[in-house]
Amino acid sequence: MPRTPLVEARSLNSGRSPEVSGRVFLKLETELPTGSFKVRGALYALNVELERRAAAGQSRHSCSVVASSTGNHGAAVAWAAQRLGVPATIFLPRNPNPVKKANIAQFGAAIVEEGRDLSDASRAASRFVDSTGAIFLDDATDRDLPQGPATIADEVLEDLPDVDVIYVPVGDTALIRGVGARAKSLKPSIRIVGVQAERAPSYFLSWKSGVVQTTDTADTIADGLATRTPDAKNVHDIRQCVDDMRLVTEGSMVAAINRLYRDEGIVAEPAAASTVAALLNDGPRDGATVLLITGKNVAPDLDPRSRR
Repeated sequence: MPRTPLVEARSLNSGRSPEVSGRVFLKLETELPTGSFKVRGALYALNVELERRAAAGQSRHSCSVVASSTGNHGAAVAWAAQRLGVPATIFLPRNPNPVKKANIAQFGAAIVEEGRDLSDASRAASRFVDSTGAIFLDDATDRDLPQGPATIADEVLEDLPDVDVIYVPVGDTALIRGVGARAKSLKPSIRIVGVQAERAPSYFLSWKSGVVQTTDTADTIADGLATRTPDAKNVHDIRQCVDDMRLVTEGSMVAAINRLYRDEGIVAEPAAASTVAALLNDGPRDGATVLLITGKNVAPDLDPRSRR
């Protein structure tokens, strides 16, 4: 996979933006295949599981993989499955982001739409796995998957050793668990800030309290942040490697999408733009800050290119 760029966000740097001080950099995971960081974890975890099954005597030709997703993880699993030569079935909530659904379809995966949100789609996928024996590549609980996104921290610290803080979107937490743990192991003084949507705050609430806090809904434009049923082990893990958490509004994410496109020429979906929204809400910060821009698969009604 190509190394993704770490670029200076000139419009957000000290002297250019009244809301921010210090230096700000953007880690553009949008440059990866499928337009999202998710391929890092999907390719690694699926390859490891296929090797594990081969060692147990199972032929790769008899294997298939299943995932539940709001879009980007599904596309990543479909892409990885195509590369590794196994069929994939992706469970999506009903009425998914059409851009992300099309992204999955182009890699040849079967698509099933079921449930109102990711939690419902995940339960449907789990039932399907129980009946078929397929590999369930669950973004929230797979033990191998966070090692993929952990390589983002390797790249950031190689390119910018004096980085002080990394802002990370938080959905199912595989990203922040991987990046946070690896970054802390390489540079213990680094601060990791997680970002969730105000309308999908389950992991924010759980991180604060130390116990699982579910929400009735996760009704946000940021489908990549739309989790409402945290995993207890994930809550424990993020409390070990995350220094702070932020909530951002729907409006601030839309404003951040438009600002990134207008000032930096970068297309970002709401979850990816959430880190920009959080930084602007935080106000002046000294030192070097990295914002993870995690995906570019923005829904048509939010795409800034449609308003040119």
